[in-house]
Amino acid sequence: MIYRLRKKFIKICMASFLAVFIALIASVFLINHFQTAEQLDQLADLISDNGGKFPAFDDIPRGENKPDRFRPGGLNKESPFTTRYFTVKLDNNGNTIAVDTHSIASVSETEAVDYAKIAVSRGASRGWKGNFRYKLSISDSGAFIVFVSGAELFSSSRMFMLSTLSVFAFGSVIVLLLVILFSKHAVMPAAESFEKQKQFVTDASHELKTPLTLILTNLDIAESELGQNEWLDDIRSESQDMALLVNRLVTLSKMDEEGSTFEIERFNLSETVNETTASFINAAERKGLTLSSNIEPNVFYNGDAGALGQLTSGLLENALKYCDPNGTIQVTLTGGAHPVMTVDNTYAAVGKLELDRLFDRFYRDDKARTAGSGLGLGLSIARAITEKHRGEITALNHGGSAIRFRVRL
Repeated sequence: MIYRLRKKFIKICMASFLAVFIALIASVFLINHFQTAEQLDQLADLISDNGGKFPAFDDIPRGENKPDRFRPGGLNKESPFTTRYFTVKLDNNGNTIAVDTHSIASVSETEAVDYAKIAVSRGASRGWKGNFRYKLSISDSGAFIVFVSGAELFSSSRMFMLSTLSVFAFGSVIVLLLVILFSKHAVMPAAESFEKQKQFVTDASHELKTPLTLILTNLDIAESELGQNEWLDDIRSESQDMALLVNRLVTLSKMDEEGSTFEIERFNLSETVNETTASFINAAERKGLTLSSNIEPNVFYNGDAGALGQLTSGLLENALKYCDPNGTIQVTLTGGAHPVMTVDNTYAAVGKLELDRLFDRFYRDDKARTAGSGLGLGLSIARAITEKHRGEITALNHGGSAIRFRVRL
């Protein structure tokens, strides 16, 4: 249990770290994208307003409270020489009037015209065509399109993102090592509390066994002298329930120990489930229930046959106790690399159940209906057996009128 708690603590810490980092990276990417678009739009506006030529630096208006060497958008005296752009002018029929590609070498005049026609067909005044940000101006004489290259900005952005991801990968390893290192100290209070609880259960169980044995022995003597009566029967029934509770508490306590293991051997799981199911048929008939099975033959598994038989028995006991009157119980088993067993029983109030809590110890959802009918430990033991076999057990709402327990080994 403490090992699982540490794993959960590590997973939560790393998931939180990843979530924060991904949010930061996404924010940086979006901010950078919008800033790049804004910067390219300012350049496109300057070129468009200047008839398709980059204006002289002194003609670019200086922003308020900005030094003379800077202009809006980070423009400086080198900007006219470092900005890659081209312009295309088309008439109202889409014919080419003029093409200017003198400020870019990577785009031919033919490609420039193709880009322009695509921009016109989209109809938007601004947009992207590859790494180019364009501005479309429509007049009575036709269309004038300015394309500004963002290749260098995107290249710088990619280099920055790669550097950030590299730092993150290295940082993640450091964070993971630190979380693993400190996780033991983080769960120490819970571990100490759990050990005290486990020790108490073990000690109390051993202390209760002796008086229970004496009570049952004295009951035999009393019955031999007084004969059977309802009071002695009640005492015996409650004493046997208490003895069963003590034994199950001891079983759970042993399963909680980190080093506890089962006797692992290859056995026929189909036969184990079939035999266990058959032993419940008479009990189901006495309660007016229909118990059926669909068990795939010759499903072999490497595990503890006795423990998995106890698992099947626990699920069937639970189904018998909480099945609706005249209801049905269905057991299925399928093979494969990971055998799957399901136990379904009709239960009209399944929609009201807290399914994730059914495996908690001593938890019973319907107190009025189930009081006195169970110990609240059967499903806890079933989960412990499943987890010891590295499997998974879940409770599901099956069709709105039945509850399904699914065991995947």
